[in-house]
Amino acid sequence: MSKATKRKILKTLDRAEEADTLSKRFDMLITTLILLNVAAVIIETVDSIHDQYSLYFHYFEVFSVVVFSIEYVIRLWACTVLEKYKHPVFGRIKYMFSASAIIDLLAILPFYLPFVLNHSDGRIVRILRLARLVRIFKLGRYSQALTLISDVIRKRREELIVSLTLLIIMLIFASTLMYYIEYEPDKPGFQSIPETMWWGVATLTTVGYGDVYPVTALGKLLGAAIAIMGVGLFALPAGIVAAGFESELRNRNKKNKGQDE
Repeated sequence: MSKATKRKILKTLDRAEEADTLSKRFDMLITTLILLNVAAVIIETVDSIHDQYSLYFHYFEVFSVVVFSIEYVIRLWACTVLEKYKHPVFGRIKYMFSASAIIDLLAILPFYLPFVLNHSDGRIVRILRLARLVRIFKLGRYSQALTLISDVIRKRREELIVSLTLLIIMLIFASTLMYYIEYEPDKPGFQSIPETMWWGVATLTTVGYGDVYPVTALGKLLGAAIAIMGVGLFALPAGIVAAGFESELRNRNKKNKGQDE
């Protein structure tokens, strides 16, 4: 088949442009199917509904997997028209390890794995059912809003990594101090630094579950200080993402104005 045909097929599968009616319809079909799959995963956890309509859930799952599998195979077949995947063998292997291709594969893998795994293990079955939620990440290819989010995170990843590193350092530091302050052989919650980290997470996020808390004066003082610092530390990545959104939207508006002119 010619490269022009492959390119046209790939263009149809990708997010639609304004004038591309066929691609728009395909996007709508896949988006609807993804959302219905997520809804099915949630609804079938209700035992009464699952028991009554289990056959319908199964047929819908088979239909969805067939559609997603065909899409995956077509993308793998047509990807060689792109310059970075042009080699007929290694190009396709490279594509298979791209983020979008991995998501596409994970979207269908839970259906095929039970054929090679032990069906009797209930935990594996539950994990595979839960893994179907990966399909929601396929929306990123068809939604401009989700694409915007991924672009912002990708461009601001260094700042986000720095803020995440600060959070981890603060968690380790606070948990270590609290362990040495509050540790007693018969006191639950502070028997080790990893166990104390549960208190650290609850305090830094200001959730405050209340199941583990300091009782000494020094421990309470440290807990109050960590809770206050946690507010500022968690505001840091939020501010980075907000600034990234503003910058990305400004750039897109400038680009759209340039195209209109």
